[in-house]
Amino acid sequence: MGQSTSAAGKIILNGRRTKLLSSKSPIETDESEVSPDYTSYIPDECLALVFQFLNSGNRKRCALVCRRWMIVEGRNRHRLSLHARSGLITSIPSLFSRFDSVVKLSLKCDRRSVSINDEALAMISLRCRNLKRLKLRACRELTYKGMATFAENCKGLNILSCGSCDFGAEGVKAVLDHCSSLEELSIKRLRNFTDSSHEPIGPGLAASSLKSICLKALYIGECFGPVIAGAKNLRSLKLFRCSGDWDMVLEEMAVKEHGIVEIHLERMQVTDVALAAISNCSSLESLHLVKTPECTNGGLAGIAEKCKCLRKLHIDGWKANLIGDEGLVAVAKFCSKLQELVLIGVNPTTLSLAMLAVKSKCPSLRKLCIKNCPISDLGIENLANGCPGLIKVKIKKCRGVMGGCADWLRTVRPMLSVNADTVEPEGHEEGSNDAVEGGLQENRIEFPSLNSQIVAPSLASSSRSRSGYFKSRVGLFSGISLVACTLRQRESS
Repeated sequence: MGQSTSAAGKIILNGRRTKLLSSKSPIETDESEVSPDYTSYIPDECLALVFQFLNSGNRKRCALVCRRWMIVEGRNRHRLSLHARSGLITSIPSLFSRFDSVVKLSLKCDRRSVSINDEALAMISLRCRNLKRLKLRACRELTYKGMATFAENCKGLNILSCGSCDFGAEGVKAVLDHCSSLEELSIKRLRNFTDSSHEPIGPGLAASSLKSICLKALYIGECFGPVIAGAKNLRSLKLFRCSGDWDMVLEEMAVKEHGIVEIHLERMQVTDVALAAISNCSSLESLHLVKTPECTNGGLAGIAEKCKCLRKLHIDGWKANLIGDEGLVAVAKFCSKLQELVLIGVNPTTLSLAMLAVKSKCPSLRKLCIKNCPISDLGIENLANGCPGLIKVKIKKCRGVMGGCADWLRTVRPMLSVNADTVEPEGHEEGSNDAVEGGLQENRIEFPSLNSQIVAPSLASSSRSRSGYFKSRVGLFSGISLVACTLRQRESS
């Protein structure tokens, strides 16, 4: 028996050795033969096209494969984002000698660091003369002189976006005076306004090309009024939290027929005078009135009557109680192409919602959002019975709409997407308390003294009061058990 097992073991060992030798032989032959680099047969144009489908991280890894890939990837990179710190100036020559085809450049600096200066921006402009888009964030060391040098070297700029910079209105003016192809201008929290910068700024050479203007959080934003009025082909105007009286600026803009299609006003000092001027823009398709407390039903009705191409309307009344049925009825009556309606903090009633729900009034309405408005279940039922094209409804913070109404909407309109808050009916908690008291009475236990001592906490308090509420309920049940034990001891005695 022992000899047979030893012979079998030798056979197994010999088999393993033959397998190892056979597995090693292909490796030795592969090492002896040099495999060809099939990527060398791919043209540079096709390789660059492959790189365009990769994200930034994968492109960086591909650039480390070989020298050819690094050169091809660098020459075909059109978008570049850099940390615009002061130490970047030493790396600019090597960076832009490798990335010599950049057309979209983003320079961002954090608030605690020193940003690049005018000299660094001038060096970048000399190496990126074909730049089409520039984005500056927190570059506080740049002045209007650096922006002027940049504008002279990069005259083909199409988009300029700057935020938290200190070159003032004169730096923006330099870009407008030299860049005749500028189409989009976005300015946010621009600082360093001098006495000379208070003077109005014209559109310069960008008067014919400028199509979109966005101004945010500007202390003296009115100096850009001539830019808005002088842009001949303006399509989009967005104003956010800019101080000053803007009625006159919007009146000057409306005098000239720009063909504007989008206007966004948020926390701006505008009145019905500005809305009357906007109503002259007959091609208007999208209007946002967000927290403009001086706008009333009259101004909204004028826009609805004249701007019959309106497709998107967003109104945030800020609970000023100045926009209600009158303005919304006018919207339902005249804006037959309306597709999206957002109402926040306004006063629609069943009348205006019924007008919107009529099939002949707003047949194109697709999306409806109502938030913090005094509507009821009846108004929602009117919407469900009409609006045949409605596909999405959003109801938030409307106390008059109960949770069952949303379920009813889903049942009546199965294809309708409903997003609604669930509001529990009043008296629900009182019913549960009555049930608890009824159960205690069925057990033949009455505690008039405990009810006079325990005070139920208010459910409308903050989340911190939950612990107190829990303790009070625990104290109630502990008192019940204590009295029950006392009664048992008396019966046994």
